[in-house]
Amino acid sequence: MSSKKYQSELVSNRKASHDYEILETYEAGIVLLGTEVKSLRASGGNLAEAYVRIIGEEIWLVGSSIAPFKYGGVFNHEERRDRKLLMHKKEILRLQESVRVKGLTLIPLSLYLSKGRVKLKLAKVRGKKKYDKRQAIMEREKKREMDRVIRQKV
Repeated sequence: MSSKKYQSELVSNRKASHDYEILETYEAGIVLLGTEVKSLRASGGNLAEAYVRIIGEEIWLVGSSIAPFKYGGVFNHEERRDRKLLMHKKEILRLQESVRVKGLTLIPLSLYLSKGRVKLKLAKVRGKKKYDKRQAIMEREKKREMDRVIRQKV
């Protein structure tokens, strides 16, 4: 039996690496309703405007959108509700202390399936300034140009 986990990404936050400098990543469980899981499996989620908030000793995903399940009927869920995240209390307190530092925040990076359970990959980040974004774009273009030149010589 292999030790590799079975993982399948359901939703990702693509703009996160462009808008933020990712300092550390964490994994958390998430409390979902049955129709939410079914909707996520059918690619019905969005993390673009979502963020993570620590309230007391609990951690919450705020502003995420999971589309109503097509066949949910009266049992369907609310699309933009706050969802509780599952982490150890020590981890939450450690995150709470580090977020108090000026300029740091928690954002969701992706929702994925791990051994049949939906997990959230979240990150402790610092916002990028406009010139930082330009610098990253210039470096990426230089790397592409170098790769293009190397491919032409081979």
